[in-house]
Amino acid sequence: MVLTTTNSIEGFRIIEYKGIVTGISYNSSYSYKGTNRSFKDMFSVKKYYEAYEAGLQSLKEEAFQKLKDNAKALNANAVVGINIDIEPLSNSSTLIISITGTAVSVATDK
Repeated sequence: MVLTTTNSIEGFRIIEYKGIVTGISYNSSYSYKGTNRSFKDMFSVKKYYEAYEAGLQSLKEEAFQKLKDNAKALNANAVVGINIDIEPLSNSSTLIISITGTAVSVATDK
């Protein structure tokens, strides 16, 4: 499946617009794959950023997978105009990642 932030795909033409699709993922920014950091790790800036980055990457991949699954359910083979929004929940360590785009059917220009 082709995923792009642009509204078109070079070498392809959009045959049919299927609809807007979204992939949403959320979790605590202090955990990665269900494993919480230790108390000692909370005071290590390097480990904090490493865990934060790994957790964010995992959440993003999960959201993209949900986006692709939703597009496949509409019989689309591409998603164009993708927008990624990363928001923290107020007064919480939870992040929400929302990825939205337009599911389309594309064919090569040949």
